[in-house]
Amino acid sequence: MPGQQFQYDDSGNTFFYFLTSFVGLILIPATYYLWPRDQNAEQLRLKSLRRVHGRCLWYRLRLLKSQKSIVPRLKKAAFLFGWLIFLLLAYKVSKLDREYQEYNPYEVLNLDPGSSLSEIKKQYRVLSLKFHPDRGGDEATFMRIAKAYAALTNEQSRKNWEMYGNPDGPSATSFGIALPAWIVDQKNSMLVLLVYGLAFMVILPVVVGMWWYRSIRYSGDQILINTTQLFMHFMYKTPNMNMKRLGMVLTAAFEFDPRSNKEATIRPADNIKVPLLICKLGNINVKKKEPPFCYPYSLKARVLVLSHLARMDVSEELKEDQRFVVRKSPALLQEMINVGCQLTMMANSRGGQRFHAPRLVTIENCMKLTQMIVQGLQESKSPLLQLPYFEEEHLRYCISKKYKVRSLQDLARLKDSDRRSMLHFMGEKYDEVMAVLGSFPHITMDTKLQVLDDEDSSNITAGSIVTVTVTLTRKRMVVTSVAEQEQRHQEDSKVQEEKADQEEDHAGAGKNQAGQRKRGGKRKLPPRGVAARSSSRSTPKCSCTWQEAPSAAKEEEEEEVSDKGSESDEGETSKYSPRERDEDSDKQSDTEVDEMAGDDEEEWKALQQSIQRRERALLETKSKVTHTAYSLYYPEEKQEWWWLYIADRRDQTLVSMPYHVCTLKDTEELEVHEAKAMLDNHPQWDIPDTEEEDEEQEDSDGIEESEDGDDEDDD
Repeated sequence: MPGQQFQYDDSGNTFFYFLTSFVGLILIPATYYLWPRDQNAEQLRLKSLRRVHGRCLWYRLRLLKSQKSIVPRLKKAAFLFGWLIFLLLAYKVSKLDREYQEYNPYEVLNLDPGSSLSEIKKQYRVLSLKFHPDRGGDEATFMRIAKAYAALTNEQSRKNWEMYGNPDGPSATSFGIALPAWIVDQKNSMLVLLVYGLAFMVILPVVVGMWWYRSIRYSGDQILINTTQLFMHFMYKTPNMNMKRLGMVLTAAFEFDPRSNKEATIRPADNIKVPLLICKLGNINVKKKEPPFCYPYSLKARVLVLSHLARMDVSEELKEDQRFVVRKSPALLQEMINVGCQLTMMANSRGGQRFHAPRLVTIENCMKLTQMIVQGLQESKSPLLQLPYFEEEHLRYCISKKYKVRSLQDLARLKDSDRRSMLHFMGEKYDEVMAVLGSFPHITMDTKLQVLDDEDSSNITAGSIVTVTVTLTRKRMVVTSVAEQEQRHQEDSKVQEEKADQEEDHAGAGKNQAGQRKRGGKRKLPPRGVAARSSSRSTPKCSCTWQEAPSAAKEEEEEEVSDKGSESDEGETSKYSPRERDEDSDKQSDTEVDEMAGDDEEEWKALQQSIQRRERALLETKSKVTHTAYSLYYPEEKQEWWWLYIADRRDQTLVSMPYHVCTLKDTEELEVHEAKAMLDNHPQWDIPDTEEEDEEQEDSDGIEESEDGDDEDDD
């Protein structure tokens, strides 16, 4: 293009601008996100957890890791070195700024703006004598001095400087490229081409290929696709899976195979150590020839998991392998639950024909096994063994003629004096045990059933789309003193009285519903149970069964009262004129319309609030760091996570997919939707013959009455 020039940076100055910007764009966000956090804050956090979690395996490993680890120091050193380079580049750029300022001849001649012609000539003469090449001066400096003198003394040069900023007149537009000129030099062309080819044709494809090959082997939860297929095969093959079979399927995961996962290892010493553990464990189906359960990696993982549940001591060579297997197990069990949910949905979509969904016991066994692995406790063992300093021989003090303590809740409900007497073997460790017991969670669950976009949202009939809103509240398992126990006893008695009143009202509602069925009313769906399970065995299972509200009984009482009132006031109402009666009826109808409009507005507001709450939940990102679960033998810090689902115990099937609650700190509100298809032959659709006869009789009576009325009108 005419009037334009593209030139590379011969001096290499503009390249520093590019390099400084590039380093800053990488260094600033990397420092913000990757700078090692304050170790003092982590030490303070661990110190605050020491009283409760001081004996836990993960706590001891964390302390050793924080003392031995040099990774934070290396990160800090690397970032400091990067910032040093960045500051040096910025300093270099600051020194280059003056080379790109606007041309000013007064500055070249070291004169003040507006100097007279005599002063300009005098200064030019002094500088010429100093920088003239014939007198040993710098030729480039002398040329700039001569150019500045011409710009101030020559009329044409002065005009060019004032108009174009250059005494020589307008010049071509120059576009500088911030790369050194040696990059495009013909002498270095082969070297530059070789570097470009190596970077973009070898290194980049190899890196992308390695990343792609690894990513396609894993699912979104970082579980091997082959492992997911393995779980799906065995869960479909064995819908009703007991705990022993479930452990075999878990340890057959490809995460424990060294050919699929480099973290897994098979050592020559395993041929000696693993058989010794098998002899101590007893029957673990070693002779089973079904692949992959007979493979060495699967057998080793199974032995390590079972020895962890039995709290057996293993050799130092197997401890690291055991911790690796135990760390991986909760995520694999969560994947098994997801696979079970997918098979259940597929079975529901096909109507159960030629497709066997996993039974409810299989899904719940996955949840139980997660709790068992986190706590390092077998299913048949007492939950009291989760507490520190509790051993098998101590359980005889808890189950005797005087005490019937079988669970953590029973231990927390005891009076302080009885608890101290029962745990006399603890001695000075009693306070630590009570601190651990007080840290265990206690979950309460409130449920609300609604049929959205319906006139009566609480009226549930067959075929209705029911939205179940569950509110989970997490509190600590309070170990009460004597005064607190008396207060809790009073509160419990009040709750029991309220439940008794609700049962009485529910009985009256059942009678009224029977009367409504005789009149041809719709029957309500039987309530289902909602269960919440925790991912740590220290927390109890919370279940809740809903009961229908006693609104029907109240309506029946109101009808009886209104009927009696109408009979007693019949003589009084006859005193009023027809016009007054019409006015009263109009007023009553207006008030009824206003009440209905108010109810509709309240329902609309509640619906809008529910929608807004759901939208906020979708946009809000909550942390999965909730509360640290107490686990004596788990090698990593484990957070309290929960499962929430609706199940049909009679059919042993899931009604809703288990919702993994990972953000419950204090209170969490969730919506659970039914996923089970409604059958065409539902019992609610079956109307007994007696009800049909009653309906036909009522219809015929109405017809006869209307005919009699017509005859009277004709008369």
